Amino acid sequence: MSAKIEIPDEEALKAQFLQQLQGRAGRPRRHESADRHVSGAAEYIDDRAELAATLHLCPVLSDCAHGTIDAVDLTAALAEPGVVRIFSWRDVPGELDIGPLAPGDPLFAREKVEYHGQVVLMVAADTPEAARRGAQAVKIAITPLEAVLDVETALARESYVEQPHVQQRGDADGALARAAHRLQGQFHIGGQEHFYLEGQVAQAIPGEDGAMQIWSSTQHPTEVQKLVASVLDVSMSKVTVDVRRMGGGFGGKETQAAGIACHAALAARLTGRPAKLRLSRRDDMRITGKRHPFFVRYDVGFSDEGLLQGVIIDLAANCGYSLDLSGSICDRAMFHADNAYYLGDARVTGYRCRTNIASNTAFRGFGGPQGMMAIEQIMDAIARYLGRDPLAVRRLNFYGGAGRDVTHYEQPVRQNLARAITDRLADSACYAERRAEIARFNAASPVLKRGLALTPVKFGISFTATFLNQAGALILVYSDGTVQLNHGGTEMGQGLNTKVAQIVADVLQIPLADIQVTATTTGKVPNTSPTAASSGADLNGKAAEAAARTLKARLTAMLCQQCACDESDVVFHNGVVRAGERYFSFAQVANMAWLNQVPLSATGFYKVPGIHYDRTKGKGEPFYYFAWGAACSEVVIDTLTGEYRLLRTDILHDVGSSLNPALDIGQIEGGFLQGAGWLTSEELVWDDKGRLLSDGPMSYKIPAVGDMPEVFNVALLESTPNEAHTVYRSKAVGEPPFMLGISVWCALQDAVAAAGGYRRHPHLDAPATPERVLGGVMAVQEGEHEG
Repeated sequence: MSAKIEIPDEEALKAQFLQQLQGRAGRPRRHESADRHVSGAAEYIDDRAELAATLHLCPVLSDCAHGTIDAVDLTAALAEPGVVRIFSWRDVPGELDIGPLAPGDPLFAREKVEYHGQVVLMVAADTPEAARRGAQAVKIAITPLEAVLDVETALARESYVEQPHVQQRGDADGALARAAHRLQGQFHIGGQEHFYLEGQVAQAIPGEDGAMQIWSSTQHPTEVQKLVASVLDVSMSKVTVDVRRMGGGFGGKETQAAGIACHAALAARLTGRPAKLRLSRRDDMRITGKRHPFFVRYDVGFSDEGLLQGVIIDLAANCGYSLDLSGSICDRAMFHADNAYYLGDARVTGYRCRTNIASNTAFRGFGGPQGMMAIEQIMDAIARYLGRDPLAVRRLNFYGGAGRDVTHYEQPVRQNLARAITDRLADSACYAERRAEIARFNAASPVLKRGLALTPVKFGISFTATFLNQAGALILVYSDGTVQLNHGGTEMGQGLNTKVAQIVADVLQIPLADIQVTATTTGKVPNTSPTAASSGADLNGKAAEAAARTLKARLTAMLCQQCACDESDVVFHNGVVRAGERYFSFAQVANMAWLNQVPLSATGFYKVPGIHYDRTKGKGEPFYYFAWGAACSEVVIDTLTGEYRLLRTDILHDVGSSLNPALDIGQIEGGFLQGAGWLTSEELVWDDKGRLLSDGPMSYKIPAVGDMPEVFNVALLESTPNEAHTVYRSKAVGEPPFMLGISVWCALQDAVAAAGGYRRHPHLDAPATPERVLGGVMAVQEGEHEG
């Protein structure tokens, strides 16, 4: 039967129709789960009610970075009360390897272990405590083999997970030889732990006919579905993966959530019982990969004014023991080795180095931040060498002008906002005045030194694996006028569901409250791309918009027939639909469509047009557009201890025509602080045996409220819609703000250089911990010129 539809007075509907539209997309609406987040009512996988027979899993990890497995003794472990079974590689019915792009990531170590913390066995027990006791009771004998534990050793030995890749333009060597000035340098960039609030977790329930239902905290439900099916040796149609929300992802759940789900599914299949794996924080940090550490070398030639004349940059990524996504990550680092600057004749080489640590993986920015660090270091080094203001050197080298608007990989730089954003921010942040005031302060202060830096961001938006630039959506309209929306993106706190719902509400002109966004599931939208590369709203928003427009067209055609009017006479506005001289509520129209047998469900699909990249030539247009931004940060350091504080940050960021300014500003604030944490306090430490020592919050410091700048000004660039045909001419905002944190690192280097009278550039390794800041101060004061 039809839902009971309240029939409002048509004059009231007309009055509502004539009211000024408040707008839906583009409004600063709060996150759709905000109330549930702050009240604790938001349900995550570990909150789900467990069936009585649920098994709990605990991994047994390698205590050796590289070695052969000689013997395994399970006697004591199996004797532990509550332990049901212990799984190894021998128990896998299908494919053991779960490498996302290429083989190399076994679900269990087989004859050999490749890193300290690799999963060797999985204990299943009736309780989490029993599983942990069982895991601790397992005895494994391993004969150590030589391990490669640092990127420079791997580089020297040509130990790679993938062959090096080169992008070049012109004759870089010749340009360097002809340059008026030439500098070389090198430095290390540390990795970063994702430290999502919700750790890696999955729950699996076996069904009939070999089916498996998975709840996974993953950014890539389709990959989990595919790999679970591969491990179990069943078709993908037998596996359904459900993701309502994640408690953070940051890239750490793009590929590496799949193994967690595969272990849960394997236990469920082989025992016939529901199974759950929730890693402890320590196990999570030991098992999973991080942001790639990089070793950077550069050789740069420049004019008397500081204009780049030739650049050679080597980017050596510490990939860990397997490929994972390192090929694409290193490519993106190379793409962003220019940041906002025209390099001239240039050669950029990316090395994918293999070491015996956990396989490093995606992290917010996906290699882009490491590439940008290289050129920003170069800008500062040139400025110190010439005795110029670093911002003046940066401005001089910006893209722009005839012949200076194409990247080193031959993509035209369209809608170039670098100079406009920088000039506007320098003015609003009073850069010149503060630079002069800091000079006076430093001259009068022998111990405390202040530093200031204004750095730009140019970040390319699209998956570098071009086939991933696609998305689907499904919209259901019910006869009471309410809407259910499902799309292929995943919600991890960034507000994707809110933005996509706003787009649908805007197309259909209905209240946002009438749209229910359901959990992402492979059972509704198939073959999804990961929610990554800042593409969530771009791709899924466009797909949902297409589905909504399909439904709107069907409703319009039906009203034209029922009301004897033309399409131009049908207008959806503010929850009311006018058809000729008649006015209906959206619920009335939906019910009318149901009664007239009009289909009220629609799928939408979108793919990004026009992007391509030829890896053999190192040339192409891999990005649909660029997002721009700039940050100005000021710090003060204690030259006796290396301690420092972030005093002030001003940010101006480009999001095109914002879909939701409140969410966008939140992403900018969070991205900046996460980037600043990566470059200041988040230090990963391994011992000489390859064991991760910083494996918990006691030894690994993420930024907290006290690390926020004392003065923090964030603004969106206004009246600058995206020139690319994105949804509502918006721009991505997930990753680009992360690189605004580079301004803090550059400001610290500025303060350290001040301690030496700006005669030397310190070349601080990142993260610039107080120890490294103190070492830099000592170096510039002693006259040592690193690099």
